[in-house]
Amino acid sequence: MITRDGRFAYEAAGAPGATPLIFLHGIGGAARAWRHQLTTFSDRFRAIAWDMPGYGGSAPLASVSIAALANALQQFIEQIGEANPVLVGHSIGGMIVQKLLAQSPRPARAVILAQTSPAFGKADGDWQKSFIAARLGPLDRGETMTSLAPSLVKELVGDEPDAKGMELARDCMAGVPEASYRAMMLALIGFDQRSTLKDISVPTLLLSGSKDNNAPAAMMAKMATYIPAAKYVELAGVGHLANLERPDAFNEALGGFLESVVPRTKVTAQ
Repeated sequence: MITRDGRFAYEAAGAPGATPLIFLHGIGGAARAWRHQLTTFSDRFRAIAWDMPGYGGSAPLASVSIAALANALQQFIEQIGEANPVLVGHSIGGMIVQKLLAQSPRPARAVILAQTSPAFGKADGDWQKSFIAARLGPLDRGETMTSLAPSLVKELVGDEPDAKGMELARDCMAGVPEASYRAMMLALIGFDQRSTLKDISVPTLLLSGSKDNNAPAAMMAKMATYIPAAKYVELAGVGHLANLERPDAFNEALGGFLESVVPRTKVTAQ
């Protein structure tokens, strides 16, 4: 179900009152990128996927930064009335979660940091400049998000991705407003939460793909060592879009972690 609530649009499934499980997409995503997960986890959770500000039906921010996006996430959680959620952040969504954790020590029951990074590095670094140029250059030369979507998605995925997932990934990428894509790319510059990883005090799963070039598995494995009691899972052959490339493997990893942090409630016969 697609809902527009003030500034935010989101999709949700599951019974109101169940533990909230909130999914946060990446720069090329959308709320609908999580539909497989909303269906899978709606039996136990109030599963919710937002459209990030500037995406879908969500209003854009006046000024985009990871900090501003984290503030927007806090406002979204408060606005929909879902206290103490489990947060699943993919890529920039995981950066937003890290920033929220730094700004508010316990804004969530648990978090899943999927194919993300604790830092983007120096604003004037050669790698950072090259990364931004490679992604914004084609738009500067007259390409559109629709024309770029097939090649952008192809560059992100690993081995033998799910065909339906790839169709959805291309549709989401093509639907990203160019202004939002540009703003989110530039928001990465200067992001660095490495010093706050040690302060994460909620149960945390780090989920990587062995073929991910944007958030390399080795980097994420190292990241996990700085977070107290973090769990690390690597999906073999998977690129940067795990929930769409291998939805069943992604759901299995996520489900196993959720079982450990949100125990099932036993129903006692009367």
